[in-house]
Amino acid sequence: MLRVIIVFGLLAVIGGIATWRPDLAEKAYHQAQALIGQGGTQQAAAPQGQQARRPAGPPPVSVTLGRAERRTMPIEVEAVGTVQPIAALQIKSRLDTQVAQVHVAEGASVKEGDLLFTLDDRVLKAQLAQIEAQILRTKAQLEQAVRDRDRAIDLARRNVGTEVARDNAISNVKAVEAQLASDEANRNSIATQLSYTLIRAPVSGRIGSITSKPGAFVRSADVAAMTTINQIDPIYIAFAVPQTTFFEMRAMVQDDPTRIQVEARAGSRTATGSIAFVENQVDLTTGTVTAKALMQNGSEQLWPGAFVPVKVTLGSQQDAVVVPVMALQVGQNGPYVFTVKDGRAAVAQVKVSRTMGDVAVISEGLSGGEQVITSGQLRIANGVAVTERAAGTAEAPAARDPQS
Repeated sequence: MLRVIIVFGLLAVIGGIATWRPDLAEKAYHQAQALIGQGGTQQAAAPQGQQARRPAGPPPVSVTLGRAERRTMPIEVEAVGTVQPIAALQIKSRLDTQVAQVHVAEGASVKEGDLLFTLDDRVLKAQLAQIEAQILRTKAQLEQAVRDRDRAIDLARRNVGTEVARDNAISNVKAVEAQLASDEANRNSIATQLSYTLIRAPVSGRIGSITSKPGAFVRSADVAAMTTINQIDPIYIAFAVPQTTFFEMRAMVQDDPTRIQVEARAGSRTATGSIAFVENQVDLTTGTVTAKALMQNGSEQLWPGAFVPVKVTLGSQQDAVVVPVMALQVGQNGPYVFTVKDGRAAVAQVKVSRTMGDVAVISEGLSGGEQVITSGQLRIANGVAVTERAAGTAEAPAARDPQS
């Protein structure tokens, strides 16, 4: 570039000299031509030397490598489950009356049979006393009817009384006995209604919000519940099982349900249990089957309605081929990995059975022992030369063209 500037400067000077010294201008012109020829020769020679130093092919791509291994792997199904109470009972009044007392606090843990509410029972107690008095009167009438019947039978046997009187006396006894039975049935009905004024916990669990406070009027036709009790120990976790795994799991459930271990993690704790229920059909939209696990929940780490990760262990697979998950790539023909042999990359189509954490179980495509590329795949193609770099180091930049 400097030589070109000098040449153009000389030409400008020549133009000025030519006006008063033509002989000097011609001499300067010939010197400028010599400089131009010398620069062109050097510029033409430079690319030829650089081309001689250019390497024959692209440099190897720097990648990190892993290895396909054979090991014993557990057969596990991972899913997201929903915690469901075994029983969610709505507590409602069976009478039209007032709430007299509330014996529990909202959110309290209750045991089966604990008293929750007391309803106003004064009207029912009065009705019960009334029917008790009616029963006493009917019993007295029955005693008198029995005496009249016996007397009429004796008189008829001695031909003193008539048969009509005897039959009337017998019928009267039966009528009074029927009245007594009706009175006793009414008493039992009122006693049963009176028992509804004491509302007790039907199951052990945890109580929810209490909507009916003391003094509130409740009806048997009310839609809203006075409160709700969720049975949470033990508790269910519902989750979806892929159809491909369902048949194996179902066979194990039929043989021995305790063989299938279910783990659910909630916070820092892990709850364990076993399969308790499998749905009777496959969901056509998702291709999964709903299953429920019965989990022990004494510490109440599982809460109804929560979403928790679930891991179901069905058994173990011996001599399984595994590769790091980072080695898996997805193409038009499905998943594949890059293997390395003699310093060059090669594409291997694989079939993934399942993934577990940071490894993938390969059912087809690898036999174990192959080196696989775990990072740097974006610059790799089939047959590209590669070089290994230490894991955790930065990827080497691509080689620059000397002409750029």
